[in-house]
Amino acid sequence: MFGAGSAVLRGVISAPLERVRRAASASREISPESVNAVIEGEIIPRLLMTRLGSDNPSRARRGRPIAPEDAARFSLLPLRLEAAGLLEQVDAFIAEGSSVETICLDLLAPAARMLGEMWDRDECDFIDVTMGLWRLQEVMREVVARCPADPPSFKAPRSALFSPMPGDLHNFGTMMIEEVFSRAGWHSEALVSPDRRELLDRLAQRPFDLVGLTLARHCPSADVSNLIKAMRSASANPKIAVLVGGRMINENPHMVQDVGADGTGADAFAALEVAESLVRVSALSSQSRR
Repeated sequence: MFGAGSAVLRGVISAPLERVRRAASASREISPESVNAVIEGEIIPRLLMTRLGSDNPSRARRGRPIAPEDAARFSLLPLRLEAAGLLEQVDAFIAEGSSVETICLDLLAPAARMLGEMWDRDECDFIDVTMGLWRLQEVMREVVARCPADPPSFKAPRSALFSPMPGDLHNFGTMMIEEVFSRAGWHSEALVSPDRRELLDRLAQRPFDLVGLTLARHCPSADVSNLIKAMRSASANPKIAVLVGGRMINENPHMVQDVGADGTGADAFAALEVAESLVRVSALSSQSRR
């Protein structure tokens, strides 16, 4: 079950962590910010992007939600159980009705984050984190490989581009929302760490139906508003819909209107519902003008 590719996956997980450890060797201290940035920016996206969505575009499903206390309990297990034991725990959630998407969003990704926080608190060492993350990725690959694809939709697919706010290194939210849209049948793309010019250039190259901007850290509303105006101006689609989301927006929902966006969603599934509605209304509006 967990044979092929295990050594390669362990290298994928350990390499960026080893880079942090080497960089800190001179001061004999590992920066928690560096560790968490690597887990958020590199390891979690790899954990979730290994197989999910790339060749299995099933309809995104929320499924039975996972209670926060259950997720918190599971987050401690990657340090105690091997991959097979973790998979048994995950299978129990699936048997109770949780979808693969819910497992990704509410169980595996938070567990990966918890490992970074435990390292921050000096509750585990380099080997613990490396092995814990590797076990989570092994479980992710197995769960996704067993997930049956839904029949493809015959309607014209929507297209979307997702990006973190330029300069923001926390791109997990961007990668995760792109996965949810991809599995819902959208033709979606994600920019990992773009600068402003790269983002605007990509919008100019293709008439996306929607662009999603994630804001994980606080930044001036004027900067966000200025970027959204530039995105609309650069877009090859003059009617492009703009979504904003992330921690900053969830904490300050009034910003959606302040920065000139069309909508937001508290999580990836809510964002998908809003996006479907925005694009549908835009299409109906275009047809009525013909």
